[in-house]
Amino acid sequence: MHRFDYYTPATVAEAVDLLRSKGAGGKILAGGTDLMPAMKERGRHPKYIVSLKNITELRGISFDPQSGLKVKAGTKMSALQRDPNVMRHYPVIVQGAKLIGSLQTQNLATIGGNICNAAPSADAVPALIALDATGTVHGPSGSRTVPLSQIITGPGQTSLAADEILTEVQVAAPLPRSAANYVRHVPRKELDIAIAGVGVHVQLDEALQRFTHARICLCAVAPVPLRATGAEAALVGQPATAETIEKAAQAAAADARPISDQRGSADFRRLLVHTLTARMLTASVDAIRAGR
Repeated sequence: MHRFDYYTPATVAEAVDLLRSKGAGGKILAGGTDLMPAMKERGRHPKYIVSLKNITELRGISFDPQSGLKVKAGTKMSALQRDPNVMRHYPVIVQGAKLIGSLQTQNLATIGGNICNAAPSADAVPALIALDATGTVHGPSGSRTVPLSQIITGPGQTSLAADEILTEVQVAAPLPRSAANYVRHVPRKELDIAIAGVGVHVQLDEALQRFTHARICLCAVAPVPLRATGAEAALVGQPATAETIEKAAQAAAADARPISDQRGSADFRRLLVHTLTARMLTASVDAIRAGR
């Protein structure tokens, strides 16, 4: 491993100032579950590292029935899984968090790190995008709020400037008569990354017969976690039937932009998107009608 400077600021403001003053070539260390293997095994050699581990203002979860959920970016995946409000009101977030590596990894990995690592297969991200989550980004000019779907711009790339830090993720209060689900397909049962994944969030009308809101986010089938807008349009205003779900699943497969590689062909990934979308939509409708 090459030599690098290592900084441990105590506040977000101090971290931002370090990134601004030290300039290009730095990396932010959150949980380290992606950065450290990249440095050891994949030839990434930062000039300096700014660790966020001592910044207590970056940890914590809060929930309000009116305003919704706020998760500080340094919150561990294991903490998300244990939080009673996340478990009760946003179980889809727990679904994604439980799929990230091993238990040891989940005790280190942070929600902000999973987002800003910008992997197309990131398991925590599809659920958050399907829930229309936003992120607070802090930099030298202050804070700004960004839709989460606009933060990841490509594999390993984000819309954040080099001297900006994601500090919090916000999710609105749950919609009435709504449900969300996330699933992925992997070659192995554990410790693998998705060949394809689908997160859905839908709402039904008061009669529980028609879709009134729909968000579908695909992962590992495009350079970024991708909103399946064609599939969403196929649902809203339509009857909540197997026929509508099938049309939406077909549209989701058409929305996907997969590649072929050693883990699966583009055609196989589209087939997975079709199957997983139909499965998650059906499960969500069943959950709403069952009152869960």
